[in-house]
Amino acid sequence: MEEKELENVFIQGAISPESISRMISKFQANTQLGAHDIFLGQIRADTIDGKEVIAIEYSAYQEMANKLFNEIGHHATERFGLGNLIIFHSLGIVNAGEVCLFVMASSEHRQTAFKGCQYVVEEIKKKVPVFGKEVFKDETYKWKVNN
Repeated sequence: MEEKELENVFIQGAISPESISRMISKFQANTQLGAHDIFLGQIRADTIDGKEVIAIEYSAYQEMANKLFNEIGHHATERFGLGNLIIFHSLGIVNAGEVCLFVMASSEHRQTAFKGCQYVVEEIKKKVPVFGKEVFKDETYKWKVNN
C-alpha cells in the first residue's frame, strides 16, 4: 500500500450499515487483493453497578488521535504487507447496538489481513486518545476504561 494519510477517520454519531457496505464495495475493483478482514465495534448494553448502558458519548483529542491513527496504519501496512486499510471511529453519541469502530484490513492473503486487522484494533485501544462516556438509562454516566 502506498504511504498515504488516513483521512476523515472520525464520523459524527454511529457508523451506518449503509456506509460500511459502500466502503467494502470499493475494493472489488482491486483484483490484487484476495482477503479483507473487518472489525466492527458495537456498543453493548452492559449493566454496570446495576445500571444499564444505553449509549456511549465519544470525544477525542483529534489532532493527536489522527496522528496516531496514521502511525498505526503505516506500521501495520509495513509489518503485515496490507494492500489497503480503512479506519473509522465515531464521535458523539452512539446508542447500544450501533457501530462505533470500523476497521478493514486488506491484503493478498487471509492470514496477513487477519493479523493486520487485529493489530490495528489492539493498537487503537491502547494508544489513541478517544474517550468514551457510558451513558445510563437514568442519564448519569461513567467514563469507560478500554480493555
